[in-house]
Amino acid sequence: MPHRTWIVCIVGALAAFCQNAVAQSNGSWDVVLNGRSVHMNATHEWNEDNRGLGFEHEFPTTSRWVKVALANTFEDSVGDPSYMAGGGLKRRFFLRSDDFYVDLGAVAFLMTREQVNGNRPFPGALPAATIGFRRVAVNLTYMPEAVADRVTNSKQYDPTMEGVFFVQLKLDASLFGFGRRDRGQWLAHSQTD
Repeated sequence: MPHRTWIVCIVGALAAFCQNAVAQSNGSWDVVLNGRSVHMNATHEWNEDNRGLGFEHEFPTTSRWVKVALANTFEDSVGDPSYMAGGGLKRRFFLRSDDFYVDLGAVAFLMTREQVNGNRPFPGALPAATIGFRRVAVNLTYMPEAVADRVTNSKQYDPTMEGVFFVQLKLDASLFGFGRRDRGQWLAHSQTD
């Protein structure tokens, strides 16, 4: 099955699952703007302008554990298109009277890359963090070089690179005219909301 077919199937299943969850509660939808990667101490000239677009759905919860479904497309480290879909679990910590938060956890996903695994989907799991407010946040993900080489079998080894940080801007979908209706609220919901 071609990689795009796999990704479409995964995204469709996630969307159907998410739509059902939205119908039952007030989950949030976010638009994700992929933007930058930093290849730590790399000697090779990697593409660090990872333009792309995606979505993230945060499932409603009454605990501080946040569950998300996500899908993205972006330019990878060699400038080729890459596609991924998956989910994550993070622990939310509120700072400054519940108006600012930090989520720490992990994301697991299936990804396709043109120069990796014959463009067939491969699994991954990475540590991840989100820092921000209710409507605007930054997603950070880290991939150690040893993991990148072992999981992808990409044969594009850079012996001086110590890992890769990925940075995304996460914007509430209501800023674009869809999703939540309480547009005046920019801050994170506290556990009592």
